[in-house]
Amino acid sequence: MEGEKMDTEGKVETEKMNKAIAMAYDVQSKIVEDLFGDHLHLGFYDSSSVIPGSDVNSAQTRMIEVALRFASVSEDPSKKPRNILDVGCGIGGSTRYLASKYGSQCKGITLSPVEAERARVLTAAQGLESQVSFEVADALNQPFADGSFDLIWCIECADHISDKTKFVHELNRVAAPGATIILLTWCHRDLSPLENDLHPDEKKLLTQAVSRNRAKWISAADYMNLFKSCSFQEIKYADWSPHVAPHYAEMRKITLSWKGIMSYVRHAGWRQMGIKFLMMPSVFDTFKNGLLKYCILTCQKPQ
Repeated sequence: MEGEKMDTEGKVETEKMNKAIAMAYDVQSKIVEDLFGDHLHLGFYDSSSVIPGSDVNSAQTRMIEVALRFASVSEDPSKKPRNILDVGCGIGGSTRYLASKYGSQCKGITLSPVEAERARVLTAAQGLESQVSFEVADALNQPFADGSFDLIWCIECADHISDKTKFVHELNRVAAPGATIILLTWCHRDLSPLENDLHPDEKKLLTQAVSRNRAKWISAADYMNLFKSCSFQEIKYADWSPHVAPHYAEMRKITLSWKGIMSYVRHAGWRQMGIKFLMMPSVFDTFKNGLLKYCILTCQKPQ
């Protein structure tokens, strides 16, 4: 009985978290689209690509391309992915980009009905509705058959998921043999062999640096261990924090412009404008001392 009670309480808590995330993105996605376009994720910058604020979208599409190369996704037309899943798809920017790039069938899932509907509208406007579709679904309980996808793309979604073990196992379930999985997410620093958890002051700093809808932070080493538990192969990892740092500077500049303030007011209202969030310690205050890292993790499911 006690176990059943804990399971029920866990489900209720997950449902509450999912509802809060969906409601947050119902509003946030409208603001981000106003200011930056249909990609809701960070951009990739390097020493040869100092992108001005007016061209953030180029950095965002560069993020997709660099991630695909890092994961060794083949450019050979005979080996290109044919069925792609975008987990935490937002309004479908990455989904449509991947569908256009590979000519593949793509599905996106999000917790937000508002995002899913907007994604469908934008997809129809681009004439991609025969290739791309969207569903409101939980990443922990995906409405797809086993082995459905040969490429799984998940950018800045895993942050919101508390049960990372179930999440990785669900990715494993829907991945086809030989599929590539690409995960871009924030991770806390790796723990030493003598540590069981982060220090209390580190936890406090993370709480200040991120929104309340972030769920559970784990390290890159934790993710790689989860990948190994599924017998994934070709496991790779890199810390891309320096490559995304400029994006936050550009985002803050644009959001605090008159256009940005008016977008917040129009979609969120004065009382919940969210500008105060931008005044909180930046995630890069935590990145500077190595507490938080923006990571790419990729792997392949065995054939």
